[in-house]
Parts: sequence; C-alpha cells; structure tokens
Amino acid sequence: MTERLPTTERVSATERLSARAVVDALADDSTFTELPGVIRESRPDGPLAWPGYDASRARAAERTGEQESVVCGTARVGGTRAALIAFEFGFLGGSLGERTGDRLEAAYTYAREHRLPVVPLVATGGSRMQEGMLALTQLQRVAGQSALTREAGLAQIAVLRDPTTGGGWATLGAGADVVLALPGAQVGFAGSRVRPADADPAAYTAEAQVAAGAADAVVRPEELRETLGRWLRLLTCPSGTPAPPPEPLGDDAGLPATGWDAVRRARSPRRPRAAAYLDAYFSERAAISGDRCGGTDPDGMLCGFGTHEGRTVAYAAQTGTATRPAGYRTAARLIRLADRLGVPVLTLVDTPGAANDAEAERQGAGAAIADLFGAVAGARTPVTTLVIGEGGSGGALALAAPGNTWATPDSYFSVIAPELAAAILKRPPREVEATADQLRIRPQDLVGLGVIRGTVGP
Repeated sequence: MTERLPTTERVSATERLSARAVVDALADDSTFTELPGVIRESRPDGPLAWPGYDASRARAAERTGEQESVVCGTARVGGTRAALIAFEFGFLGGSLGERTGDRLEAAYTYAREHRLPVVPLVATGGSRMQEGMLALTQLQRVAGQSALTREAGLAQIAVLRDPTTGGGWATLGAGADVVLALPGAQVGFAGSRVRPADADPAAYTAEAQVAAGAADAVVRPEELRETLGRWLRLLTCPSGTPAPPPEPLGDDAGLPATGWDAVRRARSPRRPRAAAYLDAYFSERAAISGDRCGGTDPDGMLCGFGTHEGRTVAYAAQTGTATRPAGYRTAARLIRLADRLGVPVLTLVDTPGAANDAEAERQGAGAAIADLFGAVAGARTPVTTLVIGEGGSGGALALAAPGNTWATPDSYFSVIAPELAAAILKRPPREVEATADQLRIRPQDLVGLGVIRGTVGP
C-alpha cells in the first residue's frame, strides 16, 4: 500500500480517508491480501442506460485508483485474521451498485469458507441512483449474506466512518454483532440531503446512535486498531466449558443467621457490586451497549465479553439498581450472540427487582423480561449465574441459569421483597423481619430448596 495513515495528532475523527488508508491503519504490517474483483459485464451507462454514468465511473476510478466503491480482502488485526470490507467514499460516494454487491457477496462467501470474522469499514451515502432498483436490491443481497454468516457462527464487527447512511447503515452497519463508530461521524438512515429541513443534525451522529442503543461505542481513531483487535480476539474463541462462578468479594462473616440478616447484608452500601466482580474476574473486557430498539440501561445492566484465565466468557451483570426494559433486552442480545459464537456466559444477579414505573411499562417491561427468560432457556452455550446481592423476584430470576446458579454469603433471592410480602398479607411493619424468615431467602435456604447449586467461598 502506498497511502499511509497520518499521525494521530493530525487525524480528524471525520476525516475521509481512502479505503486503503483505513485498511493500512488497522491491519498488522504486510498482512492485507486483496480478494480478486468480480467482473460483471454491463450495457453502456449501466442497467438503466443512465446518460453519463460510464463517464462518472471512469472519473471516480481515475480519482481514487479503484474500480468500485469497496475494497475487500483479508488481514490480521491484532493477530486475528479477518475479512475486511473497506468502503471508498471517493468512488461515487461509496454507493452500492450491482458490482459492489458482487464484491460483498464474494467477501462474505470467502469468510464463511475460511471461518473468518467479517469487518465492514463503512463509509457510504447509500444505494446508487444510476442503477435504480437494481442497486437498492443489493441490500437484500447483503442482508442474505450477513444472515448466512450469522448462521455459520462467525462474528461481524462494523466500524462506522463518515458518513454511514442509507442502506449501508441499515445492513452492514446496524446489522453487525458489534458496532463501533468514529467520533463525530454522520450516522443515520437519512442522509443530509434527504432528511427534513428542520431535523436536529445531532440526531444523525455516532454519539446519538450510541445513546439510542443502535451502536456499542464511539472509538477515537488512534484507539481503533487496538479496540478492533481486542474484539476480534474475544469473539473468535469458542469454548464449551462453563464459566466458573467468581469468588466472593464481600466480608467473611459467613452465612446470614436470619432472613432479615441476609436482606440487610445484601442491601449494605459497602457490599461489592458488579463492576468490582467483573474487574476481579476478567483480565480484559469489552462492553456492548444498547438493545438495538432505541434504549440503553448503563446504570442497571453491564454486558460484554472478557478474558478469564485465557478464554473468552460473555457477561451480563445487574448493578444493584432496578433493571430497565432496555437492560433486559441488552442482556438477551448478549446471550444470543454468545450462544451463536459458542462462548460461555456468566451472569451476575443483583437487583431489587425490575423497574415498575409507568415509563418502564410503556417501554415494554413484561415483553423485555420474557425475552430474557427465553434467551436463557434457549441457550445451548453453558450459562453460569452468581447472585451477588439482591435477588428481587422475576426481575432477577430472568437472568439466572436454571440448574447452575450460585450465591455469595451476602445475598438473598426472594419471590418478593419482605416488606411487600408483609404489606400484601396485611401484616404490620414489625412483622417484616419474621416474614423474611418465612420466605426462606437466605443462600443456605435456597440450597436446601434446590433453587441454587451452592454458595461460593469458604
């Protein structure tokens, strides 16, 4: 390659680098091998005989040195071999036409044949007008290839460059398993020239898509190579062995004496939360964010993939707050992705219960919890659960693995909070502690009932 990435001091987040410069910046030295271009014969000025189309293509080829709007090949990124699809925005705005579809299909096919993850490096304005509906139908073709790649158990990690709009965003970008974006990049289904005149431009940015749960993270250009390499390592290490439950991080006071003692210890502000457990368990980790339905729950659910004792483990961890519908949907997305990639899952239960305010109901709390129950029940990959604090009713149970749930000594699991149980039974407040005992919510009670496998620690 002749074009090199500028130094990080001079790189703008939205600078439109050529396809080969982007590949050169991300690929390990001397590892990129371009796939041969697919030759398609077409009538003069394309399938619609669009006046001047051939001349436009010729000018684009002369200006960029490319014959199409994508450059496809294989390379190692951080030591992991992957199929790279780099869009050349300088070639007719990175638009998709029939020949683009040919190259994309060939790249996805090669990736499946050689068991490679696929990394689309997207910079496109959408479908090519000069080819009409034949260009638009390439989106169906790309979606089909992506679906086959998912069925093959191979990861797809998209990088959103500037701009990522139209069908390229709605297939290669938003349809990927993990979506990374450069800061300030224009990202949205509607391009700048077709959206309403009074539309807020901030809604069509990488940052807005992360906030809306449609992308996982904004990554600075100088960090992209390392971040992408980490994701490729994490998503290409299947394992059929269950994740071991973490060791307890709380005090060594032993098991709780009473049900209310269990509640008191689980609710203590000094008890370690999910972040502490994840930091202790993983040597490195990378987070996914968002439910792909317009929502995030960063304060209630932490999800992602990490390395534990040399192998990849996925995680979904409640943080001790009431879990929002977006949190449940993000956890379900995480478990289904791990299941498809053959990665074991660790879940950490810690919530007083599902969020039950009116907004949570409008956001589909019941459907979100049901979806998570279904994802856990249907998972073929092993799921391990550790209750690290409060286990509040179905909002906690949805994240728990049937037959492989463990508990720390400073935790409890209950069909309902003792205070609410007493209220429903019309008992006075002084009977709340006795009600906690009756509910048999201590870790040792749960073992005796057969609800959990055991407790962790001494």
